[in-house]
Amino acid sequence: MGKLLVKLFVKNSSDTSDPAVRRAYGTLAGTVGIVLNILLAVGKICAGVLSGALSVTADGLNNLTDCGSNAVSVIGFKVAGKPADKEHPYGHQRMEYIAAMIVAFIVFVVAIELGVESVQKLIEPTDGSWSITAVIVLSVSVAVKLWMFFFNRSLAKKISSEALKATATDSISDAGATAAVLVALIISHYTDVDLDGVMGLIVAVLIAFAGIGIFRSTLSQLLGKAPDKAVLEDIKQRIRSHNGVLGIHDLNVHSYGKKLYATAHVEVDARMGLSEGHDLADGIERDFAAHTDVIMVVHVDPIQVDDPVVERYRDMTAGIVRAIDPSFSIHDFRVVDGAVRVNLIFDVAMPFEAKMSEAEVERRIKDAFSTIDGKLYPMPTVERQISA
Repeated sequence: MGKLLVKLFVKNSSDTSDPAVRRAYGTLAGTVGIVLNILLAVGKICAGVLSGALSVTADGLNNLTDCGSNAVSVIGFKVAGKPADKEHPYGHQRMEYIAAMIVAFIVFVVAIELGVESVQKLIEPTDGSWSITAVIVLSVSVAVKLWMFFFNRSLAKKISSEALKATATDSISDAGATAAVLVALIISHYTDVDLDGVMGLIVAVLIAFAGIGIFRSTLSQLLGKAPDKAVLEDIKQRIRSHNGVLGIHDLNVHSYGKKLYATAHVEVDARMGLSEGHDLADGIERDFAAHTDVIMVVHVDPIQVDDPVVERYRDMTAGIVRAIDPSFSIHDFRVVDGAVRVNLIFDVAMPFEAKMSEAEVERRIKDAFSTIDGKLYPMPTVERQISA
């Protein structure tokens, strides 16, 4: 069913890098959600009023607020699809994150309201009557919400959308919450134990957790979440495929929705001419622009090769650094031989999760060299980097 809807309403559906295609996906998901949630809300609210079951009515109101969430997603995709302008030179794609945050807020408000009503029901219980209609409506709702979860999740994966991931999370939490209400209704009928308020409270907690999860995930993206290691490795492999590249370091990737902006330092033979180095950097940048969604900027770093003295000092330095922590590495290694001492100038890359401070790492490197040869003077620049 989901594939059929995509085929009917999304033109050029495979071109997910096109903002118009992403907008079409978001509009489709939002429209389907609005229609289905309105139908579910009407059915549950009617069944809840007829049976007197607060949890059923509350579950219907939750579906009604889901319509608002879907509308926010549609608006978010429309804004995100706007081209870059003078005020927003990187485009508007992060609006999808804002839409997801609003969805999280709506979900959390619903959870609070339902929690308050459920506590009131526990304090002052009211009699509810058994309704086969409510059972049927809730059973259908669970099935529909499960389908919506798989539908939104598949679209989210296809276009890498945080807003649709949030909608999918909301759908699966709704399915669980509705299933809990259904179980409570059946148990209460056959045991005369009123679980309406209890299940209403459980539903509120489930919805709240879903909202918190959406909020945390989206906030992480807005703050600049590190890209997946697979993305970093793909970028490195593409750079390494160019002749003349000897190494890569200081790779930084920033996300603006689907579009990624990256910078990388590419090591080349110091004997390479300036024009040749520029052509290499330009070729790498053009390759990324033509075949990926990454806007790449390359900085060329010349390194000394085929010099036995430099190689010996480099290997010595790399061994000392790895002895401190195997996850550490060096780059931009240079040797400046003076009359009194030999300056070893290099950068040390340490992962963010390393527990040592940069100052401690620098101290341990200098202490290690002092025991080897007093003439060698290390000048490290220690910096934390994302490791792939």
